[in-house]
Amino acid sequence: MTQQRTILACFAHPDDESFGTGGVLAKHAAQGDRVVLICATRGECGEISDPALGTHETLGEVREQEMQRAAAALGIHEVIFLDYRDSGMVGTMENDDPRAFVNARSDKAVATITGIIRRERPTVVITFEPHGGYGHPDHKAIHHHTTAAVQSAAAPSYRPDLGDAWRVPRLCWGVIPRSIFRDMRNELERMGEDVSQWDRMEEEGAGWPEGMADITVDVTEFIPNKWVALEAHKTQFGGENMFRKASEAMMQQMLGREYFFIAMPWRDERGTMTDLFDGLDG
Repeated sequence: MTQQRTILACFAHPDDESFGTGGVLAKHAAQGDRVVLICATRGECGEISDPALGTHETLGEVREQEMQRAAAALGIHEVIFLDYRDSGMVGTMENDDPRAFVNARSDKAVATITGIIRRERPTVVITFEPHGGYGHPDHKAIHHHTTAAVQSAAAPSYRPDLGDAWRVPRLCWGVIPRSIFRDMRNELERMGEDVSQWDRMEEEGAGWPEGMADITVDVTEFIPNKWVALEAHKTQFGGENMFRKASEAMMQQMLGREYFFIAMPWRDERGTMTDLFDGLDG
């Protein structure tokens, strides 16, 4: 492949990119691949770890700035905001806001992402798996709209005004094996921390089935980049953040490997690859 390879990552909020896929994005940026990030919202409904950092009225602007700093730490070349509003957690009043991403018209969201795909012509597209990691409605929404857009982008009959059709060689869902959630929960319990949140996530099916990741990437070299990116999201990653309470060994385990499921093209046999581009020509 003579042209520059491109990765298009599609997520819902600032900070979604850093934990589960930040190492891979940094790795490929360092290798000279183009890395583009779609962020559907500005995370207006997120927490504010320190009142000095912002208010609920300014949080969207603050988190956009945090996202740009995190992107720089990971080497991301361009961040594209879709300008939807954060929908909040399941069952909150923010779910009913007509501006919320969860209420976005599917045809409009899919068309927007399709246009970006046709313009960028990515080799690999990354998004959440169907459950969105732990069930956040915006995570589920970006999964569905991105997956649909990958299909639409390949169809010449769909919206030719959005550019020439492009068949994405590989669509990957970023996944986190259930064992990682379980190990983190057990460590926090041994430390005397409240693990009720982790128990709820387990009951709701958080995490990906063991042995069902097609690609496992060692990103140990890029843990420093991931950590700087996480630190950039100051409003979300304060002193009481659950990940700050884990031991260094646990964080090395959680940050040093990233996992992906190949959703398209479909594969009847699941195998272990070690790079996003394994098995692709060029």
